[in-house]
Amino acid sequence: MTYPIPNLLPALPEIWVLGMACVILIVDLYAKPHRLVAYLLCQGTLVGAALLTLTGWSTGTETTFNNTFVHDRLSDLLKLTFYLIMFCVFAYSREYIRERGMYRAEYFVLGLFGLVGMMVMASANHLLTLYLGLELLSLCLYAMVAFQRDSSQATEAAMKYFVLGAVSSGMLLYGMSILYGLTGSLEIGVIKQTIAGAGSENVALTFGLVFIVVAIAFKFGIVPFHMWVPDVYHGAPTSVTVYVGTAPKVAAFALVMRLLVGGLEDLAVSWREMLVILSVLSMGLGNIVAIAQTNIKRMLAYSSVSHMGFFLLGVINATPNGYGSALFYVIVYAVMSLGAFGMVILLSRTGFEAERLDDFKGLNQRSPWYAMIMLLLMFSMAGVPPTVGFYAKLLVIQSVIQANMIWLAVIAVLFAVIGAYYYLRIVRLMYFEDAEDQSPIIAGTDMRVLLGINGLALLLIIPWVGVVIDLCGKAIQGLS
Repeated sequence: MTYPIPNLLPALPEIWVLGMACVILIVDLYAKPHRLVAYLLCQGTLVGAALLTLTGWSTGTETTFNNTFVHDRLSDLLKLTFYLIMFCVFAYSREYIRERGMYRAEYFVLGLFGLVGMMVMASANHLLTLYLGLELLSLCLYAMVAFQRDSSQATEAAMKYFVLGAVSSGMLLYGMSILYGLTGSLEIGVIKQTIAGAGSENVALTFGLVFIVVAIAFKFGIVPFHMWVPDVYHGAPTSVTVYVGTAPKVAAFALVMRLLVGGLEDLAVSWREMLVILSVLSMGLGNIVAIAQTNIKRMLAYSSVSHMGFFLLGVINATPNGYGSALFYVIVYAVMSLGAFGMVILLSRTGFEAERLDDFKGLNQRSPWYAMIMLLLMFSMAGVPPTVGFYAKLLVIQSVIQANMIWLAVIAVLFAVIGAYYYLRIVRLMYFEDAEDQSPIIAGTDMRVLLGINGLALLLIIPWVGVVIDLCGKAIQGLS
């Protein structure tokens, strides 16, 4: 029996990143005295992948590998977002991991393998493809959290992440197995067609849906499946925390779009009700518990929980407009989180982790420039106009208003006001307290430039924010 040769062009960026990850491992064997080689090859890989994605930018929908892999505008936009975030993550991490004896090619290779997993998730058109991408990402994250081998805190965080991640993967597989048993197919498009004929009142389908929603909630860190978030964010090296807290959130959006929307949209009546509950719980617990934190990584962890609750507001709308708002929100959040953890890395140095809120005291005295960057990041996270974070929150709140859920919009606004407290507390410490640490802030040129762009982008992008929102909307409209 002969099989047709699949079209490899849609998967060329994935093949490139995977191949280069293997090349970096081999090159490192011969370039160990020149550690910068692995870093430069890694960044070059991301630039090459971006060029390949832009060159093959999709104007329609194309599938390959027996309909298990899809190439469309949504996958291209998500992949470009991954590259941008990962480029900054590696740039922010370079000095941090060098000072702590973690500068090894394996660090960058694990990051690239995790990127491949996210790219596969963005283009998945089959339950197995989706699961393989998710597990490749997850396994890389488990290893990276434990990368600082002499840290018991990092090892403990990795164990917690691994155990809870295994439970979540088991739930996702169980939900997928129920879908397969009821529809007779693992292909997402076929599942959607079968469910459309079966109706939305099927109890067995709803039962399987519950397990899938739980697994998705875990990947986002949504209440009550958020237990791993503060421990992993706190326990992992900050260079890994900046990875865990940014790109995987955008990849989880791909999981939602491919699985809940692409395959189970006809069950929207059921999963919307579940997401409403999860959203309210996440916004409430995340914002309230964050107020009590004295460790900035744990504060940002609970902040992440609350932001994912806001993100769900767009998905709850269950329309292309709502999905576009959710995509815009999760991209903006990833950029804000990237900058916030970047500032934590910037203020850290050998033998000192700038993890306490008090470590930001008097930052304006030490460096007015970095204080302003942190101010923009905190204002954007709080949703203070005219930063882009305000427009992100406004869009998702408008989407639930359009769905005639005024009460949910009111709750979201109230929790946004509560959440502003702990962000503005950082601003107060930077500008109205005396510095406890007078040591100079030293960072590489690449980090200083990228961190400045990262913070200023939240304000300077405003004239073009309509273009970005329109791009997100078009990506959703092109969803097969």
